[in-house]
Amino acid sequence: MSPNLPPALAVLPSSPLRIAQSIADWMAETAVERDKAGKTPKAQRDVLRESELLALSVDTEFGGLGQSWAVTLEAVRILARADSSVAHVFGFHHLMLATLRLFGEREQWAPLFEATVREKWFWGNALNPLDTRTLSTPHEGWREFSGHKSFCSGALDSDMLIASARQENLDRLVIAAIPTSRSGITLHDDWNNMGQRQTDSGSATFERVRVDEREILVNPGPLGSTRATLRPLLAQAILTQIYLGIAEGAFETLRNYVHTESHRWSLSSADRQSNDPYALERGGEFFLALSGARALTEQAGAAFDRAWSSEDRLTDTERGETAIAIATAKVASARAGLDITTRMFDVLGARSTRADLGFDRFWRNLRTHTLHDPLDYKTRELGDWALNGQLPRPSFYA
Repeated sequence: MSPNLPPALAVLPSSPLRIAQSIADWMAETAVERDKAGKTPKAQRDVLRESELLALSVDTEFGGLGQSWAVTLEAVRILARADSSVAHVFGFHHLMLATLRLFGEREQWAPLFEATVREKWFWGNALNPLDTRTLSTPHEGWREFSGHKSFCSGALDSDMLIASARQENLDRLVIAAIPTSRSGITLHDDWNNMGQRQTDSGSATFERVRVDEREILVNPGPLGSTRATLRPLLAQAILTQIYLGIAEGAFETLRNYVHTESHRWSLSSADRQSNDPYALERGGEFFLALSGARALTEQAGAAFDRAWSSEDRLTDTERGETAIAIATAKVASARAGLDITTRMFDVLGARSTRADLGFDRFWRNLRTHTLHDPLDYKTRELGDWALNGQLPRPSFYA
């Protein structure tokens, strides 16, 4: 293993998920302090670079670890239990790699996969299809990207970007894979939200950035085939794992604190807080919600792997059923997490609100992230399926 790893991680296990757990345990030691400070989690991202987990979803023929999406997604959840910001940029790194595969040609993505493994590249996001302020102007053999882009998660400290621009005078999204250091790209350290404070989800400015035609992902392009429409489903699956990971991290924190620090209420007949009848009721409710969300999330991961392995044989119906499985897991995980991170304090008591404990970060991170696209609209899609048999229509959010 790399000598650049911190002493606590000098010897990492061979299993990818055990590596993720070791890194999560290490990150948990500083999670509260880093959440308060915000800014780029540079040390944590460098550990991921050295750990080889950035190659988790890359096929072995390109030097990667060749793991399934179910394993890659579980690694995201393991990291999210300790630090959902780092899990976010890690998950989006793999989403960017999948974007190359789904939107581009082999001649484009194969060498980029090899370089990602060889150079330990971290990919960042500058796509955000809802922000169309960046325009693409065609020239002979190249395009110019100019404008602004918001919610560029993981762009700071990245090596490569997936960036989008709107074709001038056309309702067309142009997506490219370009180096972050390309002349004309400015990444702004202006992310200052209440949660996910280390995702670097600030803005970017493109000033007459030259993008060669070979860097444009046009075959099949954005949502250009049934298989290409798996890209938004993977994004939703990653968010689901982050939501569930936050909820699991909050519940583990509750369980540890209630046995070590919590004081029973003076009117309670229990000998300690962990035996208080109301604490037991809340614990049972949280356990049930987590168990259901976990089962649905695992089913969704398996469904996505089946869809991915179908390649160009994937049908619209199979794609739609995969979308339903992921949406179901996403809503269940979000609701369970929001409930747990809000009501956990009923069990933990007044002392648990101390700022130095940082228990509020679970709710802040989850509340920030679950607004990525409204749960009401996701539930409405599920209702349309349940009542009318109508599968979700492919878009960048469905």
